[in-house]
Amino acid sequence: MQHKPVSLPADHLPHKAIVEWWYFNGHLTDAKGKHYAFMDCLFKVDIKKIDFPVFRKIPFREKTIPMSYVYFAHTAFTDIAKHKSYKDIQHLSLISADSFKRPGLYANYVNPLKLKDYVCAEIAETGPDSFHVKTDMADLHLVSRKPAVLHGDRGLVKVCRRETYYYSLTDMEATGLVNTDKGWTKVRGKMWMDHQWADVPMGTDKWTWFSVQLDDGTDIMIVEYDDGKTKDYLASAMDKQSGVWQTKDVVLVPGRDVWRSPQTKAKYPLNWEIEIPGKDIKLQVRSLISSQEMVFGSINYWEGPLEVAGTVQGKPVGGQGFMELVGYPSDYNYLMLATKDINRKIRRWITGKGSLKI
Repeated sequence: MQHKPVSLPADHLPHKAIVEWWYFNGHLTDAKGKHYAFMDCLFKVDIKKIDFPVFRKIPFREKTIPMSYVYFAHTAFTDIAKHKSYKDIQHLSLISADSFKRPGLYANYVNPLKLKDYVCAEIAETGPDSFHVKTDMADLHLVSRKPAVLHGDRGLVKVCRRETYYYSLTDMEATGLVNTDKGWTKVRGKMWMDHQWADVPMGTDKWTWFSVQLDDGTDIMIVEYDDGKTKDYLASAMDKQSGVWQTKDVVLVPGRDVWRSPQTKAKYPLNWEIEIPGKDIKLQVRSLISSQEMVFGSINYWEGPLEVAGTVQGKPVGGQGFMELVGYPSDYNYLMLATKDINRKIRRWITGKGSLKI
């Protein structure tokens, strides 16, 4: 069966899929040259089909919330100079009544378990490939300087026999505010957006993913996908003139800089060698902060900013990027503790027995 190609701006809106997310990352600087990084992701899942163990035993699954989809959000703000990372893992996000009801993408959401000093988050389409992204950590206006990259076959990516719709806005000018230790600060920078949706249960697969923005104007998405039996690769790029190319001829080699999480005991390689032989691209990427693990129930992953150096066709190049490491094994039984804790808090919230504090 022939698939329907991704069509924008219509496909900025949500789809009838088991899992879907809208993801933003980027590097920002203030007037004094201080360097920050920010990522925000809103997830939408079919609660009856998704295979997230953290949802199996909590009481809202079938009766408390009579809906097909639930939402949750993950946000991280990093002060690079101070090596500080601030994270917000929402196990459940409540969306407003007018979310996803407007002609363009619009979602307004809040963590219902955060009763004190809460902030309504927002992802809103403000123009052609332009967005407003707001959390309690940042308030940014993003305008894309390039058209979207439709990964794979017109937006349909196939790796390890799995299919996912996937496109990116790889070069977005960002202006706005970030919430630092000294209050809200004006910043400018460069952001990246991913939108992805798929009819897959999201089990225990592993992937290593990079978004790379080079100084020569080339932006590259690189992924290694591992289903436990085979590995598959994809590099998909857009150059300065908005020319697009992609290849499965990718070599990823982890370096010796490994960070072990004190919480989950997972080990994450923080520097990598990336080679795309057909394009004569050789890059070295290095994390700018080590403690950037995100823990969501049984799922632990590393997500954070990178600096990039290397060569393209023999010419030196620098850049910036983000890395996501998912499915790296842990020997810490966080699932049992997280499920009990979330279950207890939501039961108290539903029954009205006491206040909730996260």
